[in-house]
Amino acid sequence: MAGIAIKLAKDREAAEGLGSHERAIKYLNQDYETLRNECLEAGALFQDPSFPALPSSLGYKELGPYSSKTRGIEWKRPTEICADPQFIIGGATRTDICQGALGDCWLLAAIASLTLNEEILARVVPPDQSFQENYAGIFHFQFWQYGEWVEVVVDDRLPTKDGELLFVHSAEGSEFWSALLEKAYAKINGCYEALSGGATTEGFEDFTGGIAEWYELRKPPPNLFKIIQKALEKGSLLGCSIDITSAADSEAVTYQKLVKGHAYSVTGAEEVESSGSLQKLIRIRNPWGQVEWTGKWNDNCPSWNTVDPEVRANLTERQEDGEFWMSFSDFLRHYSRLEICNLTPDTLTCDSYKKWKLTFEPHKDGDFCIRVFSEKKADYQAVDDEIEANIEEIDANEEDIDDGFRRLFVQLAGEDAEISAFELQTILRRVLAKRQDIKSDGFSIETCKIMVDMLDEDGSGKLGLKEFYILWTKIQKYQKNLPGNRCGQVWNHEFLRDAESTGRSRFQAALSTSSSHRCPVCRRRANHRL
Repeated sequence: MAGIAIKLAKDREAAEGLGSHERAIKYLNQDYETLRNECLEAGALFQDPSFPALPSSLGYKELGPYSSKTRGIEWKRPTEICADPQFIIGGATRTDICQGALGDCWLLAAIASLTLNEEILARVVPPDQSFQENYAGIFHFQFWQYGEWVEVVVDDRLPTKDGELLFVHSAEGSEFWSALLEKAYAKINGCYEALSGGATTEGFEDFTGGIAEWYELRKPPPNLFKIIQKALEKGSLLGCSIDITSAADSEAVTYQKLVKGHAYSVTGAEEVESSGSLQKLIRIRNPWGQVEWTGKWNDNCPSWNTVDPEVRANLTERQEDGEFWMSFSDFLRHYSRLEICNLTPDTLTCDSYKKWKLTFEPHKDGDFCIRVFSEKKADYQAVDDEIEANIEEIDANEEDIDDGFRRLFVQLAGEDAEISAFELQTILRRVLAKRQDIKSDGFSIETCKIMVDMLDEDGSGKLGLKEFYILWTKIQKYQKNLPGNRCGQVWNHEFLRDAESTGRSRFQAALSTSSSHRCPVCRRRANHRL
């Protein structure tokens, strides 16, 4: 009976929000606000009795009380390490995390990924903390543990050796949020040594409450690059690693400066034009804060000279910070595993909520489908209305394409006889320039990439004669079929604004896939109703 009563009590508390981010469980019943106020009133700095500044908090074996590795260690507060300590300087960034003498690269890779999303970072690292205002030597962090958010309190005494932080530290010598976060995570796991060795997904899940998935890179899905891009856009956390075949391989450095058995963060995925072709690139960060890839597309690689200077400046910083770019093909060749942690719907903030117009009238066209998550079980019933769409497909054989269009294509495509997204953007810009009745700023490169991607049958990343013919025919037909009040406005300002602001998702809603080819389906919206 006692067990049932406890379960009922927990269920009741959960229903009232206990264990949520706003009402996190107090780890070891330590309340941050209460403890800080007590210290401020007493004029004393907090000393955590549950995680003392003693050898027992360091570890049990290699970092145990009698280990040679723990000799000479002193616990110091940041105010004793530097003259002007700061919690965060200029916002938390990937370069704030540099690995120390602890083998917790998996954790640091997860923390580095966490910094890419300010809202998610603020859930784990509450920002209203400092070494100036209301400083009492106490800090707090939140972690996801067994289905609940847990608040962990620590004092700011950190292990040092020869006056330097022993474990994680920031590239900025006076910034301490990452070192204190590591200490809080060590506390909830028992000691620092408990963090030595692990999977990046453990950190991902404990920081977000999200759901992790793995991809073996020896057999990647064909659309993996798109999966990575979409995951980064959604704020998912990504990491990668290289498998080892023996214990001797652990953290062994290859001749191209990649570290085996070591966790990396994946922080970016971009396509750039280089020498007339699109190159898929992946940005990766080593939590050591140094030791970078020396192969193609490294910071000093001549390949960057073939990229538009503005694009190059936005993507690269030529410094030894542990972060580097490499080609997607090299990424698949050298790395063994990709880990992605997808965020749960509760990470949505009020600013993230969207509103869509709806109707209860049947047979109305819709621009997209919506999947709805509900916190509690929802009542629903099946809709029996038959839904169908009659889409006229355009097919073409190269033999049916007239000579005039062939000459036009050769003139536009150039020597390689194919049209890239960048060339398509130029073509459409020239077409628009000749049309006085069309007011438009032109197509973005992202929109042109989407059109090429959806029509590209052979996976070349470009449009051949037949593929470009289908696109051109669609564009001409779209112009003719527009309502009278919008005649000739295929590229009007409203259409472009929608394509730019909603990105790939809405544009793809206007695309259809057939068994023979993929082609855009030009759909009209009737007074913006669904």
